[in-house]
Amino acid sequence: MAFLKTRERRKERFSLLLLDLEEYYFEQHTAYNTTSSSTRKSRGSFKVCSKSVIFDPEDIVEPILKIPLRDCRNIEYVEKENNPFNEPRPSAMSISCVQVIYIKESNVIEAYKNERGLQKLTFQLEVWTKTEDVVQTLLQLHRASCLERLGDQTAMIAANLQSRLARSSFDKNCFQSVAEKPHMECTVEMVLPLVCNPGHVCITDESLYFQPLNGYPEQVIQIKLHRVRRIYKRRHSLRPLGLEVFCTENDFCSDIYLKFYSTADRDEVYYYIATFLENHMTEHTAESYMLQWQRGHLSNYQYLLHLNNLADRSCNDLSQYPVFPWILSDYTSTQLDLTNAAAFRDLSKPVGALNKERLDRLLERYRAMPDPPFMYGSHYSSPGYVLFYLVRVAPEHMLCLQNGRYDHADRMFNSIGETWKNCLEGATDFKELIPEFFGDDPSFLENKLSLNLGRKQNGSLVGDVILPPWASDPSDFLQKHRTALESQFVSEHLHDWIDLVFGFKQRGSDAVAAHNVFHPVTYEGGIDCESIKDPDQRIAMLTQILEFGQTPKQLFSTPHPQRITPRFHNMTRSPSISSPLSELSPVSQSEDSSFEDLTEESRKLAWANMGNLKLLSSHKIHKEPVTGITMTRDGSSVFSTSQDSTLKMFSKDLKEFQRSMSFSNMALSSCLMLADGKTVLCSSWDNNVYFYSIPYGRRQDTLMGHDDAVSGMCWFEDRLYTASWDSTVKVWQCAAGSSSSHSRFHFQLVAELEHEAGVNAISLNPVGTLLVSGCKGGTVTIWDTSSYTALQQVHCHTGTIHHMAFSPDSRNILSVGADSCMKVIDVQTGMVMSSVKAEEEQRCFCWDGNSVLCGGKSGDLLLWDLLSSTVTKRIPAHSGAVTAMWMNDLCTTVITGGEDRQTILWKLQD
Repeated sequence: MAFLKTRERRKERFSLLLLDLEEYYFEQHTAYNTTSSSTRKSRGSFKVCSKSVIFDPEDIVEPILKIPLRDCRNIEYVEKENNPFNEPRPSAMSISCVQVIYIKESNVIEAYKNERGLQKLTFQLEVWTKTEDVVQTLLQLHRASCLERLGDQTAMIAANLQSRLARSSFDKNCFQSVAEKPHMECTVEMVLPLVCNPGHVCITDESLYFQPLNGYPEQVIQIKLHRVRRIYKRRHSLRPLGLEVFCTENDFCSDIYLKFYSTADRDEVYYYIATFLENHMTEHTAESYMLQWQRGHLSNYQYLLHLNNLADRSCNDLSQYPVFPWILSDYTSTQLDLTNAAAFRDLSKPVGALNKERLDRLLERYRAMPDPPFMYGSHYSSPGYVLFYLVRVAPEHMLCLQNGRYDHADRMFNSIGETWKNCLEGATDFKELIPEFFGDDPSFLENKLSLNLGRKQNGSLVGDVILPPWASDPSDFLQKHRTALESQFVSEHLHDWIDLVFGFKQRGSDAVAAHNVFHPVTYEGGIDCESIKDPDQRIAMLTQILEFGQTPKQLFSTPHPQRITPRFHNMTRSPSISSPLSELSPVSQSEDSSFEDLTEESRKLAWANMGNLKLLSSHKIHKEPVTGITMTRDGSSVFSTSQDSTLKMFSKDLKEFQRSMSFSNMALSSCLMLADGKTVLCSSWDNNVYFYSIPYGRRQDTLMGHDDAVSGMCWFEDRLYTASWDSTVKVWQCAAGSSSSHSRFHFQLVAELEHEAGVNAISLNPVGTLLVSGCKGGTVTIWDTSSYTALQQVHCHTGTIHHMAFSPDSRNILSVGADSCMKVIDVQTGMVMSSVKAEEEQRCFCWDGNSVLCGGKSGDLLLWDLLSSTVTKRIPAHSGAVTAMWMNDLCTTVITGGEDRQTILWKLQD
């Protein structure tokens, strides 16, 4: 793999990828660890980082411990014991914390394990005289981690780093020859995918040296100047501070990537190295490469690599990773026919314009947007997309990017054909490919590391990537795919794609005409982060840009010429790559995937026909507006809550009212069914949550946890999330006393999420890793449920937020509010991707990521197409506002409740 060739030199468990994004590793000490629950000592490496402490035991069976400094409650120096009658006990440090993260237990790469609860760990340094200094360092970094403003945190950590760099210098004893003459020395950071490592660079008349501040991965890295073949100036974090050095001519993986702290230092090193290249360096410009390619001296693959390099794309920077095109459209045939133009993708259009129906909807939204408008709310290349493809060979990078978790199994890179299909049909999926799809290493398509990447909904484990039927194995796929890249058709049309990505159709009126307009923040110079005065806002904008993806630097301002294909075609002519059926392995989808596929297809079909909802029955069993609806797993009974303070049970089969329960004289705000199908939870305006046992027909338990009305709830596994008008969301660990339905629940408060206003709505994503909360003030906050930290905060409504929900793929959030607006928010960046002003206030909804079934204030059900921002169907329903809505898993049954006190059952007709 590309960037994995730059892997760290030493074989050890610790990696910079164990750090958080934007975190630094400062120093290490040999130490012994004991916990409050054990007296056994464990020897290992105690590493001081800018936002955490990491202890790496020598025994690889034991997990690496990571202690986030923000979770530390007390860090203290324990003085040595001088009593002559006792065995001498050296000084130590004691760390009390509320979270410890366990990594690589038994040296296995897997999702991190978070252990919460107050713990006390003691560390004794082998050189114990340094203990007091280390404690003072940790206290300083702890103060930085606890600062409220992100800008203040960053500034304090940066000051600490610069102080360390100023107190040290390059060790000239590391020169390979005593005759070497140093030219200059300065402070830099070595850039690796997702991480940076600070240190000192020294350049002599013979070599370029980099010495890491922390001595990791080795004491010094040396590059002989006479071996350098190419050097490139780079943008890093949107600033002209990067320098990348290559000792090979055609490989796109560099030997070192350095980020300088000043452009002047970067330029001085660049021009000094350039003087060593005069004897063997050819002219490296876009025009010179274009002529070589046009005349057949460079292959399509080599040319694309060179263009990526010139456009600031680097395998060391995942926000600017090299981008390659999808070239085929046939992933279903048993034989690949490269003489058939229909087997290829239209290279004159961006991915988002390949599906006309989707494009038409996107263009309608584009025309209605305020300035500056954009057609696509997500990019074709981003760190998340790169690691989506490479997770099987770069699992630690994925864990680093996603806070120690893999993505949900069904959203993994499971099938090449399905990924292409989603890029054609998905509302927000416009990603292109990466160079690995055309290389010679198939390991990114195979789970050779036997990683536990999760279990899909059909029960099967994530394993190797499912290949097209025309590929017999991963190596065969790469060989045929590379041959397709060099084929006559691609050679004749590749210039069209270059115009879109690197050329004149990248910007301006030509981009508009080509349907190639992305969000302004993705373009070089689109946002001037240095002009943003508020440090918090500047850091947030920079993070958003880097995570969202960046458009390559524009290389051509006029149309790119077509390739002179006859000579190249004859030179690279290869035998047919079509294989007889007997040589092809059968499609490797297991039989149990058919149920999952059928279910997904059923949902798509259901949403395509959602306008055909028919009213089955209507029931007026409440005395006040309905606030919540849920149903038993077998579909036999419907439960509803109301402002009349009652929970009602209605038999769907018998079509008759069966039970009525009242827990207090205050309104109930919502209800939900637990996975056991035996317990219904009801939230109430009396500040409580009530547990109702269906088999025993009575209240089973009461959770008293808020100071104002509980407005909503979510449940995932053993965690209950409660939202309240007291401006908090509380997270509870729940456990039943026994397996009996008589058992009472035990609650432990795990976290309390503070808000600036009363919380009116909450929702979890399908896999329980993200929580979104909506306030009365109109602010949406996205939370990480593993660390309970706010990932995004978006003020997007001018009034109370009524309802919110994640899309099935967890990439977007839809919210509706009292301002009659529907907002689609990108989870990764926090951007409002779409804003629709409805004619009436929407109170509740269900959606599939593209279409929305809304309950309006008029009482009608409205079916919206979000891409075109239009109502495609209006279904008369209630005589007052629709206040609650429930939909079954297959999206074929809908139940609504309203201010008219009616509960209506709907069925989707074939």
